[in-house]
Amino acid sequence: MNGTIELTLPKSVEVSDFELKMIIATKLYELGRLSSGQAAEVAGLSKRAFLELLGKYNVSVFGYDEKELEEDLKNL
Repeated sequence: MNGTIELTLPKSVEVSDFELKMIIATKLYELGRLSSGQAAEVAGLSKRAFLELLGKYNVSVFGYDEKELEEDLKNL
C-alpha cells in the first residue's frame, strides 16, 4: 500500500517529520509488519542507517527482548 498520511498535531507537540517517520517505521519493524529494508524506505534512510538508529528508539536489531536474551544466556 502506497499513500500519504496527513496528521495534525497540537502545536505543543514538537516532533519533526523525520522523527515521525522513524517512529512509524521502527514500530512497524518491531511488530514484524515491515522488513528492515521496508522500514528504512519508510524512514527515508539506507538500510544501514536505519539499523544504526534502531537503538535510539529502543528497538533491537536481533528481535530479542531483554527477558528472552536472559533466558537464552542461562541456557548456554
